[in-house]
Amino acid sequence: MKKAPLASPAATHWSTDRGYVRMMIRDLVTEVRLGLHPWERHPEKPQRIVVNVELYAAPAGRIEGHSSIVDYDYIREALKKWPRRKHTVFIETLLEELVKLCFRDKRVEACRVSIFKPDIYNEAAGAGVELYRVRP
Repeated sequence: MKKAPLASPAATHWSTDRGYVRMMIRDLVTEVRLGLHPWERHPEKPQRIVVNVELYAAPAGRIEGHSSIVDYDYIREALKKWPRRKHTVFIETLLEELVKLCFRDKRVEACRVSIFKPDIYNEAAGAGVELYRVRP
């Protein structure tokens, strides 16, 4: 008889049963030097990317001012600096940085981040990667 896999500590900690608040930044367009392929490595021509960020937190209950809400502006400010950063080979590197930013606020219990490269292929709307993480 097979045993059911044990739930990870993160899975038992974060549950949507009690509801959640989702804060998001949708379709933020910026540029970054990104890519593995030779045609993506031209320093004078950064790639256009579309970034989406979702932050999940437990419902705050009664809202009592700025300190009771999760503010995502620090994430937007970090993304505005990406056009000036050095070349990054893997899109996953940028996504892991975004995850760390999301968890900077201790109330964020989970996040979903994605980066989409709309100009990478002529025959497709684009390509990208998405990560979903629960706070460890």
